Amino acid sequence: MQRRKLIAALAVTSVVSGMTFAQDNSRPLRIVVPFPPGGATDIAGRSLQEPLQRLLGQPVVIENKAGAGGSIGRAEVARATDGLTFGVATLSTHGVNPAVLGKLPYDPIKDFVGVTEIVKAPGIIVVNPKVLPVKDFADLVKHLKAHPGKVEYATPGNGTIGHMWGELFKSATGTSMVHIPYRGAGPATNDVLGGQVPVYFDQVASSLPHVKAGKLKALAVSWHERLAVLPDVPTYAELGYKQANDASWFGLVAPKSTPAAQVQRVQQAVAQALKEPAVRDRLAAQGLYASGTTPAEFSAQIAREIDKMKQVAAYAKIKLD
Repeated sequence: MQRRKLIAALAVTSVVSGMTFAQDNSRPLRIVVPFPPGGATDIAGRSLQEPLQRLLGQPVVIENKAGAGGSIGRAEVARATDGLTFGVATLSTHGVNPAVLGKLPYDPIKDFVGVTEIVKAPGIIVVNPKVLPVKDFADLVKHLKAHPGKVEYATPGNGTIGHMWGELFKSATGTSMVHIPYRGAGPATNDVLGGQVPVYFDQVASSLPHVKAGKLKALAVSWHERLAVLPDVPTYAELGYKQANDASWFGLVAPKSTPAAQVQRVQQAVAQALKEPAVRDRLAAQGLYASGTTPAEFSAQIAREIDKMKQVAAYAKIKLD
């Protein structure tokens, strides 16, 4: 009888460093994606839904809360106090936004605890070949120099990593383009496919299906080597632009008030899920590469990225209201 009582108590309560956390697996774990469906952020978040439900033994709900370069969804996560709300963090929300926005509805350090890096996400520059029939990267640079300020480029929004990549491209190549920001990768992709905007700076994950279908032409990727899913596309480093060769990342954060036991529980489940060959292969097929760092490692990474993005923003003179 005593053994059954002990098992029941352990199933309900977890104690870590003196903190008591009541675990109720009947209530869903909520993961907020701060961008619309269809983009790389959404893909990364949804890749965890099934394995986390299985590993945690509780429902997992994915919610898209888009707007303001990810700030709306991120602020909602920061306000949560239920111990069940987590958010997909990106280099945009936890690196670029603090560097380029004068005021944020959240503090990326004080309001959150890092849970884990989910994936590394290479970037890509693509063109609509029907609108801008350039042969390759060098041909695009040549065209832009011949038509300064005449070509538009799309990104998932002001203050996103796509925006920073676009500005770094312009700086590195000595070219000039007009930035057209969208409310997420999905709407931006739709307009590029429709021919409204010819050039797009994006994550590989959300543009890959359209590149494979021949609707978009990939010119370069930001990664340490050529991608297996795009073996004919060179890296920026290959082309002589190392400063544009850094990949992005997606991770998981929780409100600062989230019990440490819950943070560790979710991190361990994510790390285990990312070791599953089916999950890793599914992500890699989308141009996303599984990670799974510890809470301490990811929190330190966020702090480093903020400092790095502040330097990039100052160099490119990017400051948004």
